Amino acid sequence: MSTTTEMDTARANGLGEVLRRSAARFRDKTAIIDGETRWSFRELDAIVSSVAAGLEARGVAKGDRIALLSRNSADFAAIAWGAARLGAILVPINFMLTADEVGYILGDAEPVAFITQPEFVGTADAAIEASGREIATRVVTGDATGGWTPFAELVATDASGWTAPLVADDDPIRLMYTSGTESRPKGALLTSRALQAEYLSAIIDGGMTGDDVDLHTLPLYHCAQLDCFLGPDIMLGVTSIILPAPDPATVLAAIAEHGVTKYFAPPTVWIGLLRHADFDGTDLSSLRKGYYGASPMPVEVLKEIQQRLPEVDLWNFYGQTELAPVATILPPHEQLSHAGSAGFPVLNVETRLVDDDGNEVAVGEIGEVVHRSPQIAAGYWRNPEKTAEAFHGGWFHSGDLAIADDEGRITIVDRKKDMIKTGGENVASREVEEAIYQHPDVAEVAVFALPDPKWVEAVTATVVAKEGSGLTAEALAEHCAGVLAPYKRPKRIEILTELPKNPSGKILKRELKLRYS
Repeated sequence: MSTTTEMDTARANGLGEVLRRSAARFRDKTAIIDGETRWSFRELDAIVSSVAAGLEARGVAKGDRIALLSRNSADFAAIAWGAARLGAILVPINFMLTADEVGYILGDAEPVAFITQPEFVGTADAAIEASGREIATRVVTGDATGGWTPFAELVATDASGWTAPLVADDDPIRLMYTSGTESRPKGALLTSRALQAEYLSAIIDGGMTGDDVDLHTLPLYHCAQLDCFLGPDIMLGVTSIILPAPDPATVLAAIAEHGVTKYFAPPTVWIGLLRHADFDGTDLSSLRKGYYGASPMPVEVLKEIQQRLPEVDLWNFYGQTELAPVATILPPHEQLSHAGSAGFPVLNVETRLVDDDGNEVAVGEIGEVVHRSPQIAAGYWRNPEKTAEAFHGGWFHSGDLAIADDEGRITIVDRKKDMIKTGGENVASREVEEAIYQHPDVAEVAVFALPDPKWVEAVTATVVAKEGSGLTAEALAEHCAGVLAPYKRPKRIEILTELPKNPSGKILKRELKLRYS
């Protein structure tokens, strides 16, 4: 081994090293609880090495992509860190997508391995067929079925003599598909350097400590749960409780059973907890830290949380996948005095608001949110045009519009990218519009968000039918059910005779929002 290689090895700081260091520091402390599964940090570290070695033995190499279609589980954590230790690029996929939508991601990412749960094998098989690709390594976290290898075989791999590849800080290890203004999602490449810089930002500005007990119920395929919480937890030596979904009764019971001290959820889930019949009768005295994101918390809900959970401090996390993902945080002491604000840039992020020429706007004026940070993605997967567009002028352009006050807090006022955030999920209006345009009786369509007490923002479609077609909202809803994941489908469909437009022919969505709000 050359001196340079030895030095690189000694200075290695890939994501897999984070868990290795925590396993050495915390050893027998419980890292993961998932039902009857309990892994210490040392056990998790050993399983991760076995998974990495098992994948390598099945032909997966550093830089290869591994698709993962799964609900939350201990296995999800083992796979994520196993891929990182191998230096493979994990591609977490939203399990609510249709087979065709998953197939698009497979065709774009070109994974050499696919890991899924038994309930998604049918979707996975159909997606592989739709992608037109052959994926040789197929693993299921359950009993073997239809050519899928059981995950237990990976875990059983003897890694005692296995040496992990050297993973450099800026080697890509994650490919996160994010909805944008385009009809198809883009893949944001995240590196170990980006993720660890983000972990530190979340830890410092999110008030996280090693004695926390964290509850994970939002999907780990999304970087908010995976990288704002599970990643920092592993870095700090926190015990993580993993549930498959944010069912209110199960969440409340888990907080009481495990003495949970911190919990993250979008406003819709917090509202569901407050409204549940078990809330007042459950011992929630251990809870000290609450986090929310995806959309602002309604002021009345903030007041209710503070009244019914007076010992809980709240943080608002704002960001996006390309920032790995947190960019700004509103701290607990400003939740009511600056309600609706996204707060201040975090430790490792510099943020400005600029006009279309890249000039910083004055306090109180609307500008696009741009960032500089080691947290930022290393571009878009095989998309140099969109990468250049996003990074022009030496800043990452978020596509969000905001105003800043004289102390530096930013408040998001609109989205250049026309994104709808519904129930904690991102939905690109253009993707829904293009799906609706597939119906033969549709002449024009505009999709936008309307405020909603349950979803915070509801996907809403206004449609002009082709003359004489007799198109109904019910028929269009049935069409959407066949081509869109459930969370992307319009909650409201209005059939109009015409859409409002400006003199240049651009549809005036703001006018539509005002009309139906």
